[in-house]
Amino acid sequence: MKSLQEKYDVLKEYIKSLGSVAVAFSSGVDSTFLLRVAHDVLGDRAIAVTARSSSFPERELSEAVAFAEKNGIVHRIVDSEELEIEGFRENPVNRCYLCKHELFSKMKEIAAQNGYSEVVEGSNMDDLGDYRPGLTAISELGVKSPLRYAELTKEEIRQLSKELGLPTWEKQSFACLSSRFPYGETITPEKLKMVDEAEQLLLDLGFHQVRVRHHGTVARIEIAEDQFPKIMEREIREQIDSRLKEIGFTYVSLDLSGYRTGSMNETLTDL
Repeated sequence: MKSLQEKYDVLKEYIKSLGSVAVAFSSGVDSTFLLRVAHDVLGDRAIAVTARSSSFPERELSEAVAFAEKNGIVHRIVDSEELEIEGFRENPVNRCYLCKHELFSKMKEIAAQNGYSEVVEGSNMDDLGDYRPGLTAISELGVKSPLRYAELTKEEIRQLSKELGLPTWEKQSFACLSSRFPYGETITPEKLKMVDEAEQLLLDLGFHQVRVRHHGTVARIEIAEDQFPKIMEREIREQIDSRLKEIGFTYVSLDLSGYRTGSMNETLTDL
Protein backbone atom coordinates (compact mmCIF):
# COMPACT_ATOMS: atom_id res chain seq x y z
CA MET A 1 0.00 0.00 0.00
CA LYS A 2 1.40 3.39 -1.01
CA SER A 3 2.09 6.02 1.62
CA LEU A 4 0.52 9.45 1.33
CA GLN A 5 3.84 10.93 0.23
CA GLU A 6 4.20 8.26 -2.44
CA LYS A 7 0.73 9.04 -3.77
CA TYR A 8 1.54 12.73 -3.79
CA ASP A 9 4.73 12.06 -5.75
CA VAL A 10 2.80 9.90 -8.23
CA LEU A 11 0.29 12.73 -8.69
CA LYS A 12 2.99 15.31 -9.44
CA GLU A 13 4.82 13.02 -11.86
CA TYR A 14 1.59 12.18 -13.68
CA ILE A 15 0.63 15.83 -14.05
CA LYS A 16 4.15 16.62 -15.27
CA SER A 17 3.82 13.90 -17.91
CA LEU A 18 0.68 15.56 -19.33
CA GLY A 19 2.69 18.59 -20.43
CA SER A 20 -0.04 21.20 -20.16
CA VAL A 21 -3.53 21.08 -18.66
CA ALA A 22 -6.84 22.89 -18.34
CA VAL A 23 -8.17 22.14 -14.86
CA ALA A 24 -11.94 21.90 -14.32
CA PHE A 25 -12.10 24.20 -11.30
CA SER A 26 -15.18 24.52 -9.07
CA SER A 27 -13.40 25.95 -5.98
CA GLY A 28 -14.22 22.74 -4.09
CA VAL A 29 -11.80 20.68 -1.99
CA ASP A 30 -10.66 18.37 -4.78
CA SER A 31 -10.40 20.77 -7.72
CA THR A 32 -8.64 23.44 -5.64
CA PHE A 33 -6.02 20.91 -4.56
CA LEU A 34 -5.62 19.62 -8.12
CA LEU A 35 -5.26 23.13 -9.52
CA ARG A 36 -2.68 24.08 -6.90
CA VAL A 37 -0.56 21.01 -7.61
CA ALA A 38 -0.92 21.45 -11.38
CA HIS A 39 0.18 25.07 -11.11
CA ASP A 40 3.09 24.13 -8.84
CA VAL A 41 4.24 21.50 -11.33
CA LEU A 42 3.47 23.16 -14.66
CA GLY A 43 3.31 26.87 -13.90
CA ASP A 44 1.65 28.81 -16.72
CA ARG A 45 1.08 25.55 -18.59
CA ALA A 46 -1.85 24.97 -16.21
CA ILE A 47 -5.00 27.07 -16.44
CA ALA A 48 -8.27 26.95 -14.52
CA VAL A 49 -11.64 26.66 -16.24
CA THR A 50 -14.86 27.25 -14.28
CA ALA A 51 -18.40 26.66 -15.55
CA ARG A 52 -21.02 29.29 -14.76
CA SER A 53 -24.64 28.12 -14.56
CA SER A 54 -27.81 28.39 -12.48
CA SER A 55 -26.89 25.22 -10.59
CA PHE A 56 -23.55 26.67 -9.47
CA PRO A 57 -23.94 29.12 -6.55
CA GLU A 58 -22.51 32.60 -6.94
CA ARG A 59 -20.50 32.14 -3.73
CA GLU A 60 -18.62 29.23 -5.30
CA LEU A 61 -17.88 31.18 -8.48
CA SER A 62 -16.62 34.13 -6.44
CA GLU A 63 -14.31 31.84 -4.45
CA ALA A 64 -12.96 30.34 -7.66
CA VAL A 65 -12.21 33.78 -9.11
CA ALA A 66 -10.55 34.95 -5.89
CA PHE A 67 -8.34 31.86 -5.59
CA ALA A 68 -7.10 32.10 -9.17
CA GLU A 69 -6.37 35.81 -8.82
CA LYS A 70 -4.54 35.37 -5.51
CA ASN A 71 -2.34 32.61 -6.91
CA GLY A 72 -1.68 34.20 -10.29
CA ILE A 73 -3.40 31.44 -12.23
CA VAL A 74 -4.94 32.10 -15.64
CA HIS A 75 -8.68 31.56 -15.26
CA ARG A 76 -11.34 31.07 -17.91
CA ILE A 77 -15.07 31.13 -17.14
CA VAL A 78 -17.34 29.28 -19.54
CA ASP A 79 -21.13 29.53 -19.61
CA SER A 80 -22.60 26.03 -19.50
CA GLU A 81 -26.30 26.24 -18.71
CA GLU A 82 -27.45 22.71 -17.94
CA LEU A 83 -31.12 23.62 -18.16
CA GLU A 84 -30.68 24.25 -21.89
CA ILE A 85 -29.47 20.68 -22.50
CA GLU A 86 -32.20 18.57 -24.08
CA GLY A 87 -33.78 16.32 -21.46
CA PHE A 88 -31.89 17.77 -18.49
CA ARG A 89 -34.82 19.65 -16.95
CA GLU A 90 -36.78 16.41 -16.61
CA ASN A 91 -34.05 15.19 -14.25
CA PRO A 92 -33.50 11.68 -15.65
CA VAL A 93 -31.26 9.21 -13.85
CA ASN A 94 -28.45 10.03 -16.31
CA ARG A 95 -28.76 13.77 -15.64
CA CYS A 96 -25.14 14.03 -14.50
CA TYR A 97 -23.96 12.35 -17.72
CA LEU A 98 -25.79 14.93 -19.84
CA CYS A 99 -24.27 17.78 -17.83
CA LYS A 100 -20.70 16.48 -17.74
CA HIS A 101 -20.70 15.61 -21.43
CA GLU A 102 -21.80 19.15 -22.33
CA LEU A 103 -19.43 20.81 -19.87
CA PHE A 104 -16.29 18.85 -20.66
CA SER A 105 -16.90 19.10 -24.41
CA LYS A 106 -16.74 22.88 -23.97
CA MET A 107 -13.66 22.63 -21.76
CA LYS A 108 -11.88 20.51 -24.36
CA GLU A 109 -12.60 23.21 -26.95
CA ILE A 110 -11.16 25.88 -24.66
CA ALA A 111 -8.07 23.76 -23.99
CA ALA A 112 -7.52 23.16 -27.71
CA GLN A 113 -8.02 26.81 -28.61
CA ASN A 114 -5.46 27.90 -26.02
CA GLY A 115 -2.89 25.21 -26.74
CA TYR A 116 -3.34 23.02 -23.67
CA SER A 117 -2.96 19.32 -24.35
CA GLU A 118 -5.27 17.81 -21.70
CA VAL A 119 -8.36 18.56 -19.63
CA VAL A 120 -8.19 17.25 -16.06
CA GLU A 121 -10.85 16.97 -13.36
CA GLY A 122 -10.90 16.31 -9.62
CA SER A 123 -12.77 13.10 -8.93
CA ASN A 124 -11.11 10.92 -6.27
CA MET A 125 -11.20 7.28 -5.19
CA ASP A 126 -14.24 7.81 -2.97
CA ASP A 127 -16.27 8.81 -6.03
CA LEU A 128 -16.07 5.24 -7.31
CA GLY A 129 -18.39 3.94 -4.58
CA ASP A 130 -21.62 5.61 -5.69
CA TYR A 131 -23.76 5.94 -8.83
CA ARG A 132 -21.77 8.50 -10.85
CA PRO A 133 -22.89 8.63 -14.50
CA GLY A 134 -20.79 11.76 -14.95
CA LEU A 135 -17.67 9.60 -14.76
CA THR A 136 -18.86 7.79 -17.91
CA ALA A 137 -18.90 11.08 -19.82
CA ILE A 138 -15.45 11.94 -18.47
CA SER A 139 -14.12 8.59 -19.70
CA GLU A 140 -15.78 8.88 -23.11
CA LEU A 141 -14.28 12.31 -23.73
CA GLY A 142 -10.78 11.31 -22.66
CA VAL A 143 -10.68 13.72 -19.72
CA LYS A 144 -7.95 12.79 -17.25
CA SER A 145 -8.53 12.19 -13.52
CA PRO A 146 -5.14 12.65 -11.81
CA LEU A 147 -6.41 12.23 -8.24
CA ARG A 148 -7.87 8.83 -9.08
CA TYR A 149 -4.72 7.91 -10.99
CA ALA A 150 -2.74 8.60 -7.79
CA GLU A 151 -5.36 6.64 -5.77
CA LEU A 152 -6.05 9.57 -3.45
CA THR A 153 -9.10 9.54 -1.17
CA LYS A 154 -11.05 12.57 -0.01
CA GLU A 155 -9.51 12.46 3.47
CA GLU A 156 -6.00 12.26 2.01
CA ILE A 157 -6.73 15.23 -0.24
CA ARG A 158 -7.88 17.21 2.78
CA GLN A 159 -4.71 16.27 4.65
CA LEU A 160 -2.44 17.29 1.78
CA SER A 161 -4.46 20.47 1.28
CA LYS A 162 -3.90 21.38 4.92
CA GLU A 163 -0.15 20.81 4.55
CA LEU A 164 -0.16 23.09 1.50
CA GLY A 165 -2.03 25.78 3.42
CA LEU A 166 -5.08 25.67 1.17
CA PRO A 167 -8.19 27.33 2.67
CA THR A 168 -10.35 24.52 1.30
CA TRP A 169 -8.83 21.74 3.40
CA GLU A 170 -11.83 21.78 5.74
CA LYS A 171 -14.40 23.19 3.33
CA GLN A 172 -17.73 21.36 3.15
CA SER A 173 -18.23 18.95 0.27
CA PHE A 174 -20.35 20.37 -2.54
CA ALA A 175 -22.28 18.99 -5.48
CA CYS A 176 -24.23 20.99 -8.04
CA LEU A 177 -27.64 22.19 -6.92
CA SER A 178 -29.38 19.99 -9.47
CA SER A 179 -28.51 17.00 -7.28
CA ARG A 180 -31.03 18.18 -4.68
CA PHE A 181 -34.07 16.94 -6.62
CA PRO A 182 -35.61 13.46 -6.82
CA TYR A 183 -35.13 11.86 -10.22
CA GLY A 184 -38.09 12.70 -12.42
CA GLU A 185 -38.92 16.02 -10.73
CA THR A 186 -38.59 18.91 -13.17
CA ILE A 187 -35.71 21.28 -12.42
CA THR A 188 -36.29 25.00 -12.94
CA PRO A 189 -34.26 28.16 -12.23
CA GLU A 190 -36.82 29.09 -9.56
CA LYS A 191 -36.40 25.78 -7.73
CA LEU A 192 -32.61 26.01 -7.93
CA LYS A 193 -32.79 29.49 -6.41
CA MET A 194 -34.93 28.15 -3.55
CA VAL A 195 -32.35 25.48 -2.74
CA ASP A 196 -29.44 27.91 -3.03
CA GLU A 197 -31.04 30.43 -0.68
CA ALA A 198 -32.03 27.74 1.82
CA GLU A 199 -28.53 26.25 1.94
CA GLN A 200 -26.95 29.69 2.19
CA LEU A 201 -29.09 30.38 5.26
CA LEU A 202 -27.88 27.20 6.94
CA LEU A 203 -24.26 28.02 6.12
CA ASP A 204 -24.71 31.54 7.50
CA LEU A 205 -26.09 30.02 10.71
CA GLY A 206 -22.90 28.02 11.16
CA PHE A 207 -23.89 24.59 9.83
CA HIS A 208 -20.82 23.17 8.12
CA GLN A 209 -22.03 20.35 5.88
CA VAL A 210 -25.54 20.86 4.52
CA ARG A 211 -27.97 19.75 1.85
CA VAL A 212 -31.52 20.99 1.32
CA ARG A 213 -33.33 18.40 -0.80
CA HIS A 214 -36.28 19.75 -2.77
CA HIS A 215 -39.34 17.48 -2.62
CA GLY A 216 -42.05 19.67 -4.15
CA THR A 217 -43.50 21.63 -1.24
CA VAL A 218 -41.17 19.95 1.28
CA ALA A 219 -37.60 20.93 2.16
CA ARG A 220 -35.65 17.98 3.56
CA ILE A 221 -32.62 19.23 5.46
CA GLU A 222 -29.52 17.06 5.79
CA ILE A 223 -26.85 18.13 8.27
CA ALA A 224 -24.12 16.30 10.19
CA GLU A 225 -25.54 14.37 13.12
CA ASP A 226 -23.33 16.19 15.62
CA GLN A 227 -25.16 19.40 14.70
CA PHE A 228 -28.63 18.04 15.47
CA PRO A 229 -28.66 19.72 18.91
CA LYS A 230 -27.88 23.09 17.31
CA ILE A 231 -30.69 22.89 14.76
CA MET A 232 -33.17 21.96 17.50
CA GLU A 233 -32.45 25.11 19.50
CA ARG A 234 -35.73 26.97 19.45
CA GLU A 235 -34.42 30.25 18.04
CA ILE A 236 -32.44 28.50 15.29
CA ARG A 237 -35.28 26.13 14.46
CA GLU A 238 -37.85 28.92 14.21
CA GLN A 239 -35.54 31.05 12.05
CA ILE A 240 -34.97 28.20 9.61
CA ASP A 241 -38.65 27.29 9.47
CA SER A 242 -39.72 30.88 8.90
CA ARG A 243 -37.12 31.69 6.26
CA LEU A 244 -37.58 28.51 4.23
CA LYS A 245 -41.31 29.12 4.11
CA GLU A 246 -40.62 32.66 2.88
CA ILE A 247 -38.40 31.14 0.19
CA GLY A 248 -41.35 29.06 -1.01
CA PHE A 249 -41.47 25.75 0.87
CA THR A 250 -44.68 24.77 2.64
CA TYR A 251 -43.10 22.22 4.99
CA VAL A 252 -39.62 22.03 6.48
CA SER A 253 -38.23 18.69 7.68
CA LEU A 254 -35.00 17.32 9.16
CA ASP A 255 -33.64 14.05 7.77
CA LEU A 256 -32.92 11.90 10.83
CA SER A 257 -30.28 9.93 8.93
CA GLY A 258 -28.18 13.07 8.71
CA TYR A 259 -25.98 14.28 5.88
CA ARG A 260 -24.70 11.78 3.35
CA THR A 261 -23.58 12.07 -0.24
CA GLY A 262 -25.89 10.90 -3.00
CA SER A 263 -29.00 10.37 -0.86
CA MET A 264 -31.16 10.79 -3.95
CA ASN A 265 -29.51 7.64 -5.33
CA GLU A 266 -30.98 5.54 -2.52
CA THR A 267 -34.07 4.97 -4.67
CA LEU A 268 -32.02 3.51 -7.53
CA THR A 269 -32.15 -0.06 -6.28
CA ASP A 270 -31.64 -1.62 -9.70
CA LEU A 271 -28.50 0.33 -10.62
